[in-house]
Amino acid sequence: MRISVSEAKAQLTELVRRAEAGDEIILTRHGQAAVRLVPMKAAVDSESRRALLEAARASGRGKATIGPSAARSQDFLYGDDGLPG
Repeated sequence: MRISVSEAKAQLTELVRRAEAGDEIILTRHGQAAVRLVPMKAAVDSESRRALLEAARASGRGKATIGPSAARSQDFLYGDDGLPG
């Protein structure tokens, strides 16, 4: 739905309800889109955030594999004299 800012002033409560319900509300100024009303996402509490981080860490630990040391991983690019080969 597109509506001018001046018209939206009188209908703000209804426009907010519609945006919360999922309707796309675009406010226009001089016929050009200026602002889009979108619903706010629920804030994540610290316990939920901590649980999400722990799940991500556990997932990463499960996928990690032992490989070559990063300090020696590019040795194949250099010759015995230490110059690019």
